[in-house]
Amino acid sequence: MSPTRRMAVLSIATSLATLALKSVAFGMTGSIGLMSDALEALVNLAAGLLALTALSIAERPADDGHAFGHEKAEYFSTGVEAVLILIAAVGIVWAAAGRLAHPVPLHGLGPGLVVAAVAGVLNLITARLMLRAAATHDSITLEADARHLLADVWTSAGVIAGLLLVLARPGWAVADPLIAIAVGVHICWPGVSLLRRSVDGLMDRSLPPDEVEAAQTIIRSQLPPGADYAELRTRKAGTRRFLEFKLRVPGSQSVAAAHQLCDRLEVLLGRRLANALVTIHVEPAEPEHAPHPPPAGT
Repeated sequence: MSPTRRMAVLSIATSLATLALKSVAFGMTGSIGLMSDALEALVNLAAGLLALTALSIAERPADDGHAFGHEKAEYFSTGVEAVLILIAAVGIVWAAAGRLAHPVPLHGLGPGLVVAAVAGVLNLITARLMLRAAATHDSITLEADARHLLADVWTSAGVIAGLLLVLARPGWAVADPLIAIAVGVHICWPGVSLLRRSVDGLMDRSLPPDEVEAAQTIIRSQLPPGADYAELRTRKAGTRRFLEFKLRVPGSQSVAAAHQLCDRLEVLLGRRLANALVTIHVEPAEPEHAPHPPPAGT
C-alpha cells in the first residue's frame, strides 16, 4: 500500500475512534456542542473513505481510456469533502439554534469533557501526520482530509471551552449552543477554501505564478541564438503537472539539434517541477513568405 493510502486508512481509523468517543461524551452530557462535535466526526469518517477511494483511483496508471492518467479523481474527492464540511456546518448551526429556543439542562460535564479532549488529541496527531505526508507527496486529497481533521480539532477546542464555562457557571448554559453556532460558522472557511481549490483543479487552472515563472526562466536560459518560445500553457491534475509550449528555432537548425534541445528542456523542467509532463511543439522561427502552390488543374 502506498504512503498516501496508508495515511487515508489512518484517517479512517482515527475518525472511527473519535466518533465513538464523541458519541459517548454526548450521551453522558446531553450537550448540543458535543453533539455537533460528534456530527463532524461522522463527516470526517465519510471524508476519509472518500479520500481512500480517490487515492486508489488516482494511483492507477494511464490507459487507453484515460491517456493522461486518473489523478483528477483527487479533485472530485476534495470537492465532495468540502460540501460535507459545509453541510455539517449548517447542521451544527441549525441544531444549536433549536437548543437556544428550547434549553436543556446539562449533566456529567466533567467526564464528558475528558472524553472529548481525548478525541481532540487523536485528531490533532493524525492531522499533523497527514499534513506532513501531503506536503511530501503533493496530495491535495490528503491535505483536504488533514485540514478537515484540524477543523474538527478547533471544533472540539471551542466546545470544550464553552462547556468549561458552563461547568464553572451553571447558570450560563446558553454558552453551549452559542459556542456550537460559532464553531459551525468557523468551519465554513476551510470548506469554502477546499471547494474553490477543487473547482480550480477540475477547470485546469494554471500552475502557481512562482512555478510558471520558474518554468519560463528555465526555458529562456536554454534558448540558442535566434530561438524563442510562445504559448506556454500549464495545469495540474492531482500530483501531475502539465506544461506545453511552442519552441521556435531557426529553420536552418537540424531536427537532431532541435530534438536535443527539447530533451534538455524536459529534463530541466522535470527537475524543477516535480512530476511534470512536458509537451513541446517545434516550429521554424522564420515566417513562411512563400505562397502555397495553386491546386492542380487551375
